[in-house]
Amino acid sequence: MIIEESKMRGVRFVVFLLFALNTVSFCFADNVTYDHRALVINGKRRVLVSGSIHYPRSTPDMWPDLIQKSKQGGLDVIETYVFWNLHEPVRGQYNFEGRNDLVKFVKLVGEAGLYVHLRIGPYVCAEWNYGGFPIWLHFIPGIVLRSDNEPFKAEMQRFTAKIVDMMKQENLYASQGGPIILSQIENEYGNIDSAYPSAKTYIKWAAEMATSLDTGVPWVMCQQSDAPDPIINTCNGFYCDQFTPNSDKKPKMWTENWSGWFSAFGDAVPYRPVEDIAFAVARFYQLGGTFQNYYMYHGGTNFGRTSGGPFITTTYDYDAPIDEYGLVRQPKWGHLKDVHKAIKLCEEAMLATDPKTTSLGSNMEATVYKTESGLCSAFLANWDTKTDATVNFNGNSYHLPAWSVNILPDCKNVVLNTAKINSVTAISKFISQPSKDDPSSSGASLSGWSWINEPVGISSQSAFTKTGLLEQINTTADKSDYMWYSISIEMNGNEHILKEGSGTVLHIDSLGHTLYAFINGKLIGSGKGSNGNRKVSIEVPVTLIKGSNKIDLLSLTVGLQNYGAYFDTLGAGITGPVLLKGSQNGSTIDLSSRKWTYQVGLRGEELDLSSGSTSLWVSQPALPTNQPLIWYKTTFDAPTGSSPVAIDFTGMGKGQAWVNGQSIGRYWPANKASNGGCVDSCNYRGSYSSNKCLRNCGKPSQRLYHVPRSWLQPSGNVLVLFEETGGNPKQISFATREVESLCSRISENHPLPVDMWTSDEEARKKAGPTLSLECPHPDQVITSIKFASFGTPRGTCGSFSHGQCSSKQALPVIQKACIGSRSCSIGVSINKFGDPCKGVTKSLAVEASCV
Repeated sequence: MIIEESKMRGVRFVVFLLFALNTVSFCFADNVTYDHRALVINGKRRVLVSGSIHYPRSTPDMWPDLIQKSKQGGLDVIETYVFWNLHEPVRGQYNFEGRNDLVKFVKLVGEAGLYVHLRIGPYVCAEWNYGGFPIWLHFIPGIVLRSDNEPFKAEMQRFTAKIVDMMKQENLYASQGGPIILSQIENEYGNIDSAYPSAKTYIKWAAEMATSLDTGVPWVMCQQSDAPDPIINTCNGFYCDQFTPNSDKKPKMWTENWSGWFSAFGDAVPYRPVEDIAFAVARFYQLGGTFQNYYMYHGGTNFGRTSGGPFITTTYDYDAPIDEYGLVRQPKWGHLKDVHKAIKLCEEAMLATDPKTTSLGSNMEATVYKTESGLCSAFLANWDTKTDATVNFNGNSYHLPAWSVNILPDCKNVVLNTAKINSVTAISKFISQPSKDDPSSSGASLSGWSWINEPVGISSQSAFTKTGLLEQINTTADKSDYMWYSISIEMNGNEHILKEGSGTVLHIDSLGHTLYAFINGKLIGSGKGSNGNRKVSIEVPVTLIKGSNKIDLLSLTVGLQNYGAYFDTLGAGITGPVLLKGSQNGSTIDLSSRKWTYQVGLRGEELDLSSGSTSLWVSQPALPTNQPLIWYKTTFDAPTGSSPVAIDFTGMGKGQAWVNGQSIGRYWPANKASNGGCVDSCNYRGSYSSNKCLRNCGKPSQRLYHVPRSWLQPSGNVLVLFEETGGNPKQISFATREVESLCSRISENHPLPVDMWTSDEEARKKAGPTLSLECPHPDQVITSIKFASFGTPRGTCGSFSHGQCSSKQALPVIQKACIGSRSCSIGVSINKFGDPCKGVTKSLAVEASCV
């Protein structure tokens, strides 16, 4: 018997009540200020946990579920950027519909009883195209972005004021009874401001402009150590425990705790162990922090052409607690939920006083929050990267694993250690849907392929001729990824470059990002940049003929630059030189300064082929495959059920895709990560960096692409592709995201689950460590136990094995407790399973499946 049921219900109710009190409905938050310790809401200091969800990176039908899962995960606040280029794509023409409905998103957060941090910027970075600036800013005469420049300041103030006015009109600021308790002006400017001569005056202006808008809530600037009063300067990074604000009157705030990292085409996929995130979070609150935000809590998808970088993938999953598809990522979501609850148990003591920190030995310290009235909470930290320790604190002995924090709500009993996970682990996989040829198929199927060839070179009436090579962004204004550079050259047969053995090559230098070269209508070569180097330089052998030779160069952008000083001036496209070189005889023809003909975009874009509605589609039995510059179209039925849907683009090269006219983004499965640098398991101990823990080496950076369920109808869906390099669309398939297994591994020395925490020592002894499993969906039950071992089990979820000792009672006990139920809890003790190996600390490991 773990604990009497009536006592357990009481303990859980108390914890629930404490937690609920910290997620009050926004309608009570009508006065927000701050002091040196915290944000003050209605006269009360608050410890707040926040998470970033960017409204356009998901769909409106996903928002309520994402917000609810955030609340269930222990968040108090949702943080989002405001994306200027989405809302004002043309100066003076606004779009706040669909995924751009900022007001609806903020209202939904408020209706869930959560607060909002509105990061207006309006520069956002965010791996977003052009850093969130609308491209038309670039063409305003005399403008210098992010500087003390009158044309820029006028536009920035106009847009910022418009967003503030929209929020005010809907009564969405806390000062009006709404959910918005914070706003941000500018963004990480301090990282690059040394490059701008007018940085100090610009920041002073931005602060004064923002505060003059009279929102009634505080403003922040992240990564801005000289943020002027009353602006709060805040920290971004993997760790912010050592951060201090620039005034002893401002609270310690962390606006971006990076829960993982973004991925780029051509790179392996980063991830961040939850034990390290939990350590970073606990250290921040231990050392006086009172507001921290996960960037991202749900990363989502870069639909359309919104990704920046360049070379940022369509997925923006970010290894976040809620994955790209809206499913909770376990154990990350669950363990952080436990961390939040543990910290909230310390909130009253934390906010009543300042922290006092003392050394416990090398790389160890204790921080205590203690009041005269007797409130006391403590954090014990060991930041050694290798060595576990046993420490004495307040007359008691505590075990501290390396790179971990113990949280003691009563300065005596440990409610949580950041390195010991009580949460379940879930293995989620994409399950391929059978094709229509399979008689048992009830899933998605592609049928009736048709195609249209994209002309090589100039095909539009809007083409124009200029002398010399034009920079691409100035020419296209980012209306398309694509721009043609075309030239014809006459060869009379006497040129040295044509003589036998000359070894003629075409040399092209480009600012990036991707390039295809055609001679007389045939693809002869290509080149691509990378996340680390966007520039392209190629030399390809060519065969020229006597008479007219047509050279067509297709230059592509893969998202515009979003970060760095003067990032808006970096440019793209073929800037030259473009040379024909005889590698054997040294002769060279420079084509760079000749007359070129230009076309912005593709013929297929001009014809709106992405909608799938034109009558030009060709349908014949022999589908052309592995050819460059071809549009494909097919219809399909939606996969049955409600699981999230993805398209597997295996077999394709590079291009863009649309479902029922909606762009799901750029696909590029042919761009694979290098073979080196990945690890099967990542040691969470020690400082994290974006290249520390990598997956997917030697594989496509992204193979699967999210198709929101709300974009689909049961049947008759239209998929359109534009394939640039060549592929076989018949290899494309659909997949659904399913939870395959649930696992948990709890040792005898784990703390009680946070929900069961009590300062009653007798109750704690009776309860002990507990393993819990719960199916992810309310209508599911545990149908089988794939593995169970009490003793010294080895391996990880999905690959558990028995160790040197294992209780024979483990499997039947777990089966009896769990099968047929949605959830189950089992005490981890020798009283339950016997003692298969005396004197050894034992663990219970279980893997189960739900249906």
